[in-house]
Amino acid sequence: MRYKHIIWDWNGTLLDDRWLCIEAINKTLTKRNMNTITDNEYVELFCFPVKDYYKKLGFDFIREPFSSLGTDFVDYYNSKFHEPILQNGAKASLRSVLDAGLTQSILSAGKQEFLDNWIEYHGLKDNFICVLGVDDHYASGKIEIAKILISELEYDPDHVLMIGDTIHDHEVALSIGVDCILVDHGHVSKERLVSTGRVVRSGIESIMKIVLTSEN
Repeated sequence: MRYKHIIWDWNGTLLDDRWLCIEAINKTLTKRNMNTITDNEYVELFCFPVKDYYKKLGFDFIREPFSSLGTDFVDYYNSKFHEPILQNGAKASLRSVLDAGLTQSILSAGKQEFLDNWIEYHGLKDNFICVLGVDDHYASGKIEIAKILISELEYDPDHVLMIGDTIHDHEVALSIGVDCILVDHGHVSKERLVSTGRVVRSGIESIMKIVLTSEN
């Protein structure tokens, strides 16, 4: 089997939280008498760093700092923190990775405290050798923590696969020299994901077929 370790993204990839992110950003927009967005608009606009996404939405950081806007979003999101469920097939796929003798980790642009809470709440702690998030809730990106992770793993990058749902996951994979497969059920449209040149699949279980049959 080619891959020995899987690096999973969390939000959008394993956790089905796109609907809540749209609700939260629309609450933030409505509070400022700005136009709300649809699901289709969201997946065409969302990007990292999230500050750039807010600019696309029309927020003016001279009138109001990004930190204030981000806090409004997070406060609403946290009011429904445990409502998002795992993506279809997520638990079974994580188990299949372990059963095949591979190890896996989480690499998230979400705050470490929140990430730990999610993993515990969904009963997933035993699936991962490492769970890495960031130290704030502004989702600036995760390239730096990815470099730390890959330096600490005992595997050659050729034997590591990253699975995510955004163009940023593709960029992170490039930065640490690992392969990447993207899922189209998260925060970015399939068309935008395909533009990266990566393999794009619908559903985690379809990715497992690739992972568990891969050859060196």
